[in-house]
Order: sequence, then C-alpha cells, then structure tokens
Amino acid sequence: MTGLIAGALHRCRLSLTMIVVMAVVSACASSGGSIEDTMAPVAPVTEKYAAIVVDAKSGKMLYGANVNEVRYPASLTKMMTLYLMFEAMDEGRVSRTDLIPISRNAAARPPSKLDLKAGQSIPVDTAIRVLVVKSANDVATAVGEFLGGGSEARFAQMMTAKARTLGMSRTTFKNASGLPDPEQVTTATDMARLSIALRRQFPHYYSYFGQKEVTVAGRTIKGHNKAMDMIPGADGLKTGYTRASGFNLATSVRSGGKSVVGVVMGEDSAAIRNARMARLMSTYVSKAK
Repeated sequence: MTGLIAGALHRCRLSLTMIVVMAVVSACASSGGSIEDTMAPVAPVTEKYAAIVVDAKSGKMLYGANVNEVRYPASLTKMMTLYLMFEAMDEGRVSRTDLIPISRNAAARPPSKLDLKAGQSIPVDTAIRVLVVKSANDVATAVGEFLGGGSEARFAQMMTAKARTLGMSRTTFKNASGLPDPEQVTTATDMARLSIALRRQFPHYYSYFGQKEVTVAGRTIKGHNKAMDMIPGADGLKTGYTRASGFNLATSVRSGGKSVVGVVMGEDSAAIRNARMARLMSTYVSKAK
C-alpha cells in the first residue's frame, strides 16, 4: 500500500510539473508570431518554416517563428509512438523482450523501412531503437497495431488523446509513422511540448533518443541525425521528412547546467535544417536559466 501511495504521489508531481511547463510555453507562444532573430542567417526561410527554442526548466520560449502555425510532423510523429510505448512499459503492459508481430499491412508500408516480411516479429527493445535510428515505417505501423489492439487507426486515436493531455491542442495523428496524411498535423510548439514530456516523464528510457546506430540481424544501421554531432551537449530526439513537410528536427541540449529543446520544421534540406538548429542552439542555450 505504501508503494502504491508513493507511486501515485510521484505521478501527481510529474503531472503538476508538466502543467506548469505547458502553461508557461502556452503563454509565451500564444500569439503564434515570431521573436526577432538576431542570428546571422543560415539560409532564407521557406514558406513552411516554423521553429521554437524552449528553456526546458522554466518553459520559457527563447526563440519562436510561426510557432502555432499548422505543419506536417513527418517522422517526428514517432516521438508520440514511442511515448505510448514507454507508457505501456512503465505500466507493465509491455516488456522490452516482447515480440511485435509484423502484419501484411505493416510490411507494405513505404520506405524508410526495415523490409520486414509479414509473419516475422521484432523485439520491443529493437523496435524502439529502429524507430529512433532508422525511422522505419513498417516497424512504426507494427508498433501501432501492437499497442492499438490490432488497429493502427485506433492507436492514432490514442496518440491524439495523449496529445491533448500533454497540452498539444493543435496536433492530430492519423498514423503511427508520419507517412503523408493531410489530416495529420502539428505545430512547433506542440512538438516542443512532446519533446519536454519525453524527457521529463521517461528519463529511464530517454537515452534511446541519443543512439546513432542499431544492429539488426547482424546488420549495423547508421542514423542520419547529423545535428547530434554538430551541437555541443545535444543528447537526442528525432528527424523527419516528407515532401509536404520539408525537413524537420527536434533536438534536446544539456550544456553548462542549461537545458533546452528546439524544433525546426519545413526546411529545404537536411543540411540547412541541421545548420539552422545548430545556430539556434549556439545563440539561445546561453539565454536559458
């Protein structure tokens, strides 16, 4: 009984912390406008461009551009897929060694993918690593079906419901991968909220997001989050791209006692996206508390 009470109190403290952070971020970003960018330009911004840098300790927005304008998340979607996986693991519904079956529907997802065949399976631990490093759409769909009782559509409803509890008011999910769907939308502000929530709620799983490679069936797959190597103190999160979204990136940085999260969306190339994030972090990390 004492353990149950302690666990409940811990969850309450986490919830209250998230409420405070979300309230501050919401207050700072409510206008949806921009803060004057005093940095030297990396490249001209696109019509799809949106970006935000948030002090993860206080929730204060340090930089913002089009922060509440609707954008396509692309594979940043997989951060919410993993959020629900981590939640299931914490609740004892899933273990790292459980096997996730690959359905015909999952196997048919377009790249990026692991090229698993229908009837095969993948351990939960490997699936998590593959989603972070390879961003495999076949594995994301399989995870969605696994956690959604056999239905990715049901899982997408679970994702959207969780988004609302995290204060992600302008985000709607229709699939677990981020593959194109005109109704699957988000904002830079909402992706920053999700990034902070992952760090705060699951510190015991967060190291997954810092991995740069994964080995599957003897094959080592390298990741493509080059910003991790460009930014001092970067410790993870996720890249994303579709033609409709442009190049997206969520990045977490801890440096010199500072803790910030940044989101860049809608860039024309991975190189520009990475350089933009590097410039944002070099400019605004020092302004965090």
